[in-house]
Amino acid sequence: MDAPQTVGGTGAAASGRAALEVDPLLGGRAGIRARGEISVLTRPSWEQGLTELVRRHEGVSYVELSDVTFIDVAGVSALAVTAMNLPDGRVVVEHPPPQLPRVLEMFWPGLDRIEVAL
Repeated sequence: MDAPQTVGGTGAAASGRAALEVDPLLGGRAGIRARGEISVLTRPSWEQGLTELVRRHEGVSYVELSDVTFIDVAGVSALAVTAMNLPDGRVVVEHPPPQLPRVLEMFWPGLDRIEVAL
């Protein structure tokens, strides 16, 4: 995943459709950074980014979501299932939108494979 995975693009966001970019993290940390909305319209890019996260996982992987404005329950579910299926280690989710920790607590209380850093 060397190039951003984009759904919608700039014109789509301006016309009211959702857009999502998922890129690898810079600075030597294993993980991904997402920008935009994670919803039914952008799920393929989100799931492709999570697949890349698993491929590059090295004990601790990071998911930077400070530029994500919304994540739906299915998007949180995909993240939780990805974390549960890792052979070892954990996923640190940094700066998520407010609904992510709530959904994790509601459906996966005590999931120790995901750490949320607000």
